[in-house]
Amino acid sequence: MKKTALINVVGLSKKLVGERMPFLSSWAKSKTVSTIDPVLPAVTCSVQTTYLTGKWPSEHGIVGNGWYFKEEQEVKLWRQSNKLVKAPSIWDNAKKINPSFTCANMFWWYNMYSTVDYSVTPRPQYRADGLKVPDCYSSPAGLRDNLQDRLGRFPLFNFWGPKASIKSSEWIAEASLYVQDNYNPDLLLVYLPHLDYALQKYGHDGKFLIKDLTEIDNVLKRLVSELERIGLNIFIISEYGISNVEHPIHINRILRENGYLSIRTENGRELMDTGASSVFSLSDHQVAHLYFKDHSKIPDVEKLLGNHPRIDRILDKQAQKDFHLRHDRSGDLVAVAKKGSWFTYYYWLSDKSAPDFARTVDIHKKPGYDPVEMFLDPGKPFLAPRIMLKLLAKKMGFRTVMDFIPLNACLVKGSHGRIDLEEEEKAVFLGDYEADQPLNPTSIHDMLLESIFNEQVSLQ
Repeated sequence: MKKTALINVVGLSKKLVGERMPFLSSWAKSKTVSTIDPVLPAVTCSVQTTYLTGKWPSEHGIVGNGWYFKEEQEVKLWRQSNKLVKAPSIWDNAKKINPSFTCANMFWWYNMYSTVDYSVTPRPQYRADGLKVPDCYSSPAGLRDNLQDRLGRFPLFNFWGPKASIKSSEWIAEASLYVQDNYNPDLLLVYLPHLDYALQKYGHDGKFLIKDLTEIDNVLKRLVSELERIGLNIFIISEYGISNVEHPIHINRILRENGYLSIRTENGRELMDTGASSVFSLSDHQVAHLYFKDHSKIPDVEKLLGNHPRIDRILDKQAQKDFHLRHDRSGDLVAVAKKGSWFTYYYWLSDKSAPDFARTVDIHKKPGYDPVEMFLDPGKPFLAPRIMLKLLAKKMGFRTVMDFIPLNACLVKGSHGRIDLEEEEKAVFLGDYEADQPLNPTSIHDMLLESIFNEQVSLQ
C-alpha cells in the first residue's frame, strides 16, 4: 500500500491557487489540478460524505449540514455521529481490499463512532454552570490527552465564531503530523478550515485575503513538506469554492408574512415552532430545505418562492432526483439562491423580538446556519470591556449570555451551496493522477483507493 494523505483546504478554488500562495502554487506546478463538479448542496457535510463514500446525498443521506428530524419535530445541525451516514466510508471499503489497512480522520465530519482507526474532532464541554469549554473528542480516547498535553487545548473559539483564525488550522496540522508519526496510518484525512471562514466574512476582498492566503499557505508548506519527507503521497482537495454575495434572503420571514409559519413567544422573545408550522425553511448557505406539515400547501409555496427575484430554482421531490438529492431527509421543496444571494434562518419581523440565542454563537439552537456568528456587533459600545466583564463573570460561576453577535446579515460577503458556478470558483483536486476533467465528486473515493493500492479497485 502507498501511504496517502488527503488534505481538505476548505474554500480553495483555482481562483486562489496562484502567486498569493507561493508554496501551493509551486507545489501544484508538477501536479494535476482539476476542478470538481459541485454536489447539491455544496456544503461541508454533504460534500465530505460524497467524497468519502463515493455516493450521492440521495444514497448516503447527508442532505445538508443538518435536516429536520421528523420523529422529534426538530431541526438539528452539525450532528457528529457517523451512524447517520447510510453508506460505507472509504476506510470500510479499503479494509475489504486489505484488512490491515488503517485510517486517521483528523476533523472531517461524522467522525464520532465510526469504524475509522484514529480520529479527532471538535467536542466542547458544556458544563452545568453554563461554561462552554474548548475541547475535542478522540478515538482512542488517550489520543486527545496526548495531543492537548503536547499542543495545548484545542482552540475551539478560533475554530468558529468572531475569533476564528489560523490558530485552529495550525493546531489541526500539528495534530495530524503527531498522529502520522505515532500511528502511521495508510490514509490520513486532514481538515483545514481557515480559508472557509475568511472568505465567508470578506469574500474575495484582496485587502483581507492576502493575509489569510499567506497564513494557510504557510500551514500547507509545513504539513505537506513534512508528510512528503516521510514518503506520503499527497492530495489536496476542497469541498467548494466561495462566491461573493450581497443579498441575504430572509425566506422564513416570507413564509411568516404569508401565514405559513407558527411562532411562540416566551419571555418576550419569539421562537419558530417547526412542528406546528405549515411550512418552514431550514436555511443552509445558498440552499434551503422546506418542510411541510400540510402538503396541500406545496403548490402555493412553490409559486410564491418561484417568483422571488433572488431565488434561482425550486426543486420538488421529483426534480431532486435529477440532482441526486431526493431522500427522506431532504425538504419537500428545496430552494436554491441565485448568484450573489444566500438564505438566512431569520424569522422575526422585529429585532426586539429575536430569540436570545440569535445574538450568540450557538450552532445547535438556531434552526439554520448563521454565518453572522463570525462577527462582533459593531453597534454595541465598549465591546471589548463588556466581553471581558462577562467572561470574568462566567469564570466566577455566574450565568450570563454572551450576546455580542449582530443581526445584520448584510455583513456576510461570501457563501456557497449552489452548483451553477464558473470554473474558477469550483472546488479543486490537486495531486499525481490522470483523470477526465472536471471530476465527478463521487469519483474521489475510487481515485484515492486506486492510489493507495496502486491498482484499479472493484468492490462488487
